[in-house]
Amino acid sequence: MPLIVLPTSQRLWVRVAALLFTCVAFSVASHGGNLYHGGMSDWCIFCWAFSFACTLLVLLVEVFGLQARIPVSWTNFPITVACYASLLCLSASVIFPLFFLKDQRLNGEVRGHRIAATVFSCLAAVAYMGEVSLTKARPGEVAGYMATAPGLLKVCQTFVACIIFILISDPVSYDRHAALKWCMAVYCICFILSMAVVVLCVGECTGWLPIPFSKFLSAYGLLAVIMYLTATIIWPVFQFDKQYHHGGQPSSKLIAVAVLTALNFLLYLADLAYTARLVFVSA
Repeated sequence: MPLIVLPTSQRLWVRVAALLFTCVAFSVASHGGNLYHGGMSDWCIFCWAFSFACTLLVLLVEVFGLQARIPVSWTNFPITVACYASLLCLSASVIFPLFFLKDQRLNGEVRGHRIAATVFSCLAAVAYMGEVSLTKARPGEVAGYMATAPGLLKVCQTFVACIIFILISDPVSYDRHAALKWCMAVYCICFILSMAVVVLCVGECTGWLPIPFSKFLSAYGLLAVIMYLTATIIWPVFQFDKQYHHGGQPSSKLIAVAVLTALNFLLYLADLAYTARLVFVSA
């Protein structure tokens, strides 16, 4: 029996392309990009390096046929990695040129390296999106939960929540009023529960729950929609209304948090609709 299995599917080549693109992106940026340490530069390098490392792990496991020896659900793990990597590379593709190319006085070589890093980051994001498109569940197909629309929405919800945490923590912008602290509690509770669903599915631990997984998803989805609806209303009122907000114009970070809160509300609403449909169809 051969020790190495070389699949020739489209997913293999898309993963190889993503691996090469992320490798080039962080190599070029760290070697010739003349980046300072800390802040957004570290975030972009992390996005590319993390995506590269996880993709390399997936490729090695599949090439050597080690899926049965890995203590995770292989129907859920690769697409979860691809979805997170696509969001990470997409964020780096937006952040890197905004912080390190726009309005920067750079010599030709440094600018060239930064442009190359941006281009390969965009290519990596496209490659990961292609992998998600190839791997996601089709109508009528039996697949892991993370390959379904609700599973992919869980990844998006946790990613958006992480961006919110970054924006409201530097500087801290939720401690002026009890209502804003409630918004922070909404972000934390929903993030923890959504991430718990991802971990349970990837680790094949959904049977550990004291209630059926489908009922847990439905109850949590309804709770998250209600909680995010309150945060979507409360955050702009207590941040932008002059009755509660004292000082100058609200910063772009506060506006971004309001937009991302509304976005996550829509994601949770879509998640609830898909989950209800899956529950009713399975019933």
